[in-house]
Amino acid sequence: MKILVVDDHPLIREALRQVLKQLDQHIELLEAPSAGETLAAAAQHDDLDLILLDLTLPGSDEFELLRELREQYPAVPVVVLSASDQPETVMRALDEGAMGFIPKTSNNAALIGALRLVLSRGVYLPPQVLRQHAATHASCSPAPPASCRDIGLTERQAQALALLVQGKPNRLICRELNLAEETVKIHITAILKALKAANRTQAVIAVSRLGLKLPVQ
Repeated sequence: MKILVVDDHPLIREALRQVLKQLDQHIELLEAPSAGETLAAAAQHDDLDLILLDLTLPGSDEFELLRELREQYPAVPVVVLSASDQPETVMRALDEGAMGFIPKTSNNAALIGALRLVLSRGVYLPPQVLRQHAATHASCSPAPPASCRDIGLTERQAQALALLVQGKPNRLICRELNLAEETVKIHITAILKALKAANRTQAVIAVSRLGLKLPVQ
C-alpha cells in the first residue's frame, strides 16, 4: 500500500506516519509539503493507493490542489484532512471529488477507520455531517439497505453510482462504462431519484449514510 501525505507541518506528517502504520504492515508513505511537490510525487508514482490532503497549503487556493488531483488522477482516492469541520467546507470538498473528509480533531481510531472505509471504495464523512443530513432528511423508512438493488438500482446504475462516488464526471463514466452520454445522464437521474438526492453531493452523503455496498470498478 502506498499513501501520499500532503501537509506543510513536519510534526503533523510525522504523527501521521506513526498512525498510518496501523493500516498495513508494509505501507509505504510519501510526503509532500506543497502543491508543487504533491503534483510531482503523484506524477512520479502511478501506483498510489490514496492521497491524504491538507486543504490549507501555503501559496495554494484552499480547493485548487484537490481539483487538480481529481482531474489528473481520477482513479486515486483523495481524502481531505482539515482543521475545519464546518458543513460548508465538507460539502465543498465532496463537490470537488474528495472521497472522505476527516477533521484533525478526530482520534487515531476514527482516522484509521475512515481510511479503511475509503480504501474499500466507501465514502467517509464526519459523524456530525451525517447526523445533520439524517435530521434534514428524516423519514419513517425501514432499516438501511445493504445493496443498490434494495433501492431499485440496476446493475449498470450501480456501476455508474460507484464511479459517481469516486468523484468522476459524466465524461469519464461514459468512457469507463462504454456508454453514450445521454444514457449516463438517464442513469444519474435514476440514481438521484432512488437516493432521494437533489445533486451529486447529496448522493454521496446518502451512500455513506446508508452504507450501500457498491461494485468494485
